[in-house]
Amino acid sequence: MTTSTARVLALLEILQGGGLRTVPDLAARLGVDERTVRRYVGHLLELGVPVDSVRGRYGGYRLAPGYRMPPLMLTDEEALAVVLGLLAGRRAGLVTTSAAAGESATAKLLRVLPAALRRRLDALLDTADFTARPRTANAPETEVLLELAEAALHRRPVAIGYTDRKGHDSDRTVLPYGLVAHAGRWYLTGADPADGEVRTFRLDRITALRVRSGSFDVPADFDPAATVLDGLARTPWTHDVSLRIRGSVQDIRGHLPAGIATVVTSDEDADWVRVRIRAERLDWIPPVLAALDHPFVVERPAALRDLVRALAHRLDEYATDEPA
Repeated sequence: MTTSTARVLALLEILQGGGLRTVPDLAARLGVDERTVRRYVGHLLELGVPVDSVRGRYGGYRLAPGYRMPPLMLTDEEALAVVLGLLAGRRAGLVTTSAAAGESATAKLLRVLPAALRRRLDALLDTADFTARPRTANAPETEVLLELAEAALHRRPVAIGYTDRKGHDSDRTVLPYGLVAHAGRWYLTGADPADGEVRTFRLDRITALRVRSGSFDVPADFDPAATVLDGLARTPWTHDVSLRIRGSVQDIRGHLPAGIATVVTSDEDADWVRVRIRAERLDWIPPVLAALDHPFVVERPAALRDLVRALAHRLDEYATDEPA
């Protein structure tokens, strides 16, 4: 949905609240000028929405008396797909601004559905439970996400204010190649026009955004999702772990996905792979290596070797202890 379309729908939502709305008030609430408000009203009229224009000093716009949005003509499967999509977005932490936006959207959808279908969906929402815990993440502002989507689609450079993971602020220009949702967060990946280096940015850390003039080309083989996962795996952390593990890349990937580790075939021996992990803590790595059940060598850090030995000792004790 384009930004202009979203604002036309927002205008309809405001007018449905009832009463007469002045043009200056509508312009302020929508963040546009008065001429644009009149254009949006024209769009509503073209769609058959009866908007009355009241002239004079205290004039403005209002919906014709008695007008209500008709029920959404969705099949049961379509309605279920929409409601579950909203619910999944909220639980994944991908709803922008706040979880309240997803909740209010679901409530509005249910209000305009036919009564019989609404009762069935209410029953599902009241009785369904989930094994995966909901993610809590700092969602980006809606306007940031939509503006970046348009800039990426039309290949327009953007100027952003950004706060990095250490709290340092900077101003940057980025060629937005793509947007990626991963682990409850939105990421922007794109090139720095100064040096051509591809970088990844978390959208919730973008403090300012302005679309600039100009255009650019995206490399034909560029994969935004793979780039973000690789960038996350290469982020500098407290511990830089280097391992050699006997097995294939496919075997290891089942336990160490791309967002956690880089896994490549060893140059010295095709039966082994090299694994690099950057982590804040080491205690979760020995159980993963045990679950792999493949020969491995810890190249660094030495502290990881001690943790592996400690786990092996505990497992040996568990296996040999007699039950009480």
